[in-house]
Amino acid sequence: MTALSLLLLAVSAASALAESTVYFREQFEDGGAWKSRWVESKHKSDYGKFVLTAGKFYGDAEKDKGLQTSQDARFYALSTRFDDFSNQGQPLVIQFTVKHEQSIDCGGGYIKLFPSEVSQEDMHGDSVYNIMFGPDICGPGTKKVHVIFNYKGKNHLINKDVRCKDDEYTHLYTLIVNPDNTYEVKIDNKKVESGNLEDDWDFLPPKKIKDPEAKKPEDWDDREKIPDPDDKKPEDWDKPENIPDPDAKKPDDWDDEMDGEWEPPMVTNPDYKGEWKPREISNPAYKGKWIHPEIDNPEYTADSEIYKYDSIGVIGLDLWQVKSGTIFDNFLITNDPNVAEEVGNDTWGKTKVCTFTRLTVLPNDSILKHKR
Repeated sequence: MTALSLLLLAVSAASALAESTVYFREQFEDGGAWKSRWVESKHKSDYGKFVLTAGKFYGDAEKDKGLQTSQDARFYALSTRFDDFSNQGQPLVIQFTVKHEQSIDCGGGYIKLFPSEVSQEDMHGDSVYNIMFGPDICGPGTKKVHVIFNYKGKNHLINKDVRCKDDEYTHLYTLIVNPDNTYEVKIDNKKVESGNLEDDWDFLPPKKIKDPEAKKPEDWDDREKIPDPDDKKPEDWDKPENIPDPDAKKPDDWDDEMDGEWEPPMVTNPDYKGEWKPREISNPAYKGKWIHPEIDNPEYTADSEIYKYDSIGVIGLDLWQVKSGTIFDNFLITNDPNVAEEVGNDTWGKTKVCTFTRLTVLPNDSILKHKR
C-alpha cells in the first residue's frame, strides 16, 4: 500500500469518526402518537399521568407541546426506546428542556439514560441506569443539577454543586461527556460547569495515600507559639470574680431571728482580671507543621474509559413531584455538541425570544393577550 493510500485511508477513517449522528430526538409534533412510543411502567399501579400540552404560556402552541406531569404527590415512570449504541470513542450529548411553570417546590426534572436491557414495563427507582441528569428542586436547600454516572455497578454523584434554574420558564439542559474523560454541563446553551470525570467524581480510589509506615517523630515540635517561661503572674492578680455589693444596706425591717443573718447581694468585681495566662512567644524549637508523607496507592488503577457505556438504548422520566406541572420537551441524544447547540437554538432559543400568550378574563369577559 502506498503512502498516499495510507493517507487517504486515515483521512477517511477520521471523517467517519467525525460524522454527526443523532441517536434520538423527540419534540412531540405528531399529536397523540407519542403514546405509541413512550411506555408507562407497571411496576406500581398509581404512577402519575403525563399529558401533552404547551402549558399556560408558550411561544408556539404546537411546537412547544411537551410531556407535563399532571397529578400532585406522585411518582412518574415513563420511557421510550431507540436503537442501541455505545459512546465508545465519541462524545455523548444529552439534551432536553424543562419548564417548571407551576413554581415547583419539591420535585425532579431530570432524565435517566438506561442500557437497552432495561425492562420499560418494570422500570422503577432502583432500575440500573447509565446516567441521571437534570434539575432537582426540594425547598430552598436543594436546587441543583444532578449529574450521576453508574460506574462498575455503583451510582456516583458529582462532587460539585451545580445550581439549576428555579423559575417558571423553559430552560435547556445539556450534558456533554467526551472520550478523553472530560465533561461539560450547559444551561441555556451556556457552560455552567466542566472538568475531568476522575477529578469531579469518586469513581477511582485516590492516586496517593498516606504512608502507613510513616509516623511523626516523637521530638517533632509543631507548636508555633509557646507560653513565655519568664512571664510571671503579678502578685495582685488574683481577685474574686464577685464581691458583696458595697453600696447595699441591710433593710430596716430585717429581723435576724426571723430572716437569718443578713448578707449583702453579690456584684461583679470591677478589679477581677480573669484567669491568668502567661503571654505567648515564638517557639524556638518549632519545626513547622508535620506533613504525613504519601505513597502511590496500590489499589489505584487508571481507567481511560470511565466515560464509556457499551449499551445505551432507553431514556426515561423516573421521578417524584409534590406539585405537578413540569413540562419536558426537545429531547436529543447525539455525538455532536455543535448539533446539540444548533438544535437548542432552533427550539429553546426561539421559544425564549418568542411572544407567548397568557389568557386573562377581564371584567367585561373580553380576553387580553399578555405579551412578554
